Amino acid sequence: MGNAAISVKGLKKSYKDKEVLKSVELEVEKGSIFALLGSNGAGKTTIVRILSTLLKQDGGTAIVNGFDVASKPEGVRQSISLTGQFAAVDEILTGRENLIMIAKLRHLANPRQVADDLLKRFGLTDAADRRASTYSGGMRRRLDIAMSLIGKPQLIFLDEPTTGLDPEVRIEAWKVVKELADGGTTVFLTTQYLDEAEQLADRIAILHEGIIIANGTLDDLKKLFPPAKVEYVEKQPSLEDIFLAIIGKKEDK
Repeated sequence: MGNAAISVKGLKKSYKDKEVLKSVELEVEKGSIFALLGSNGAGKTTIVRILSTLLKQDGGTAIVNGFDVASKPEGVRQSISLTGQFAAVDEILTGRENLIMIAKLRHLANPRQVADDLLKRFGLTDAADRRASTYSGGMRRRLDIAMSLIGKPQLIFLDEPTTGLDPEVRIEAWKVVKELADGGTTVFLTTQYLDEAEQLADRIAILHEGIIIANGTLDDLKKLFPPAKVEYVEKQPSLEDIFLAIIGKKEDK
């Protein structure tokens, strides 16, 4: 457990009579980028909500940054940051005011400077003094990611962070995620975009029908893929091929 930022064992969650998480096991190393892949409705957001203390599990344990999410939620909350699928931006405030507010809540020394740096980094300087309600979806998303970076959290949850972003902005967001991990922050990312996991993640887990059906590096996952037929060019399987093959295997059983 020494080097794990997150350790999950036997995690279970049901809504009414639908079992969403059956018995999820996963471990995330400190300072790594971990991608949780799964189709829509697979339970990715449920896992993020349990790990970030927004939802109570029905069974199993989850330790985040050394704190048990069930018994020590305050410890977890102080050491993490969360960007959800829906921006947590205050629409009445300007972009700058949103960032300053979070910096003050995190008791940082010079909130205005922090805000200015992030506005610049995310290409929002020109829109800084407009109300967030006037922002496009992509701008709001950028502001949301910027807000979650304030205070250099040890661990950041990015739940489908680039949904709805145009390609240029997605690449910018990826750059920021890589910089975070290089600086020692652990990143837990959920995504439906296979290229996102391929680009960013040190380890990838696939969640399907409430359990983790594959977990490893991209190379590990490639080994689960049936060997390529020797054609004129031996094609390297993409993550999409692997994802579909693994899910297909499970559904054949």
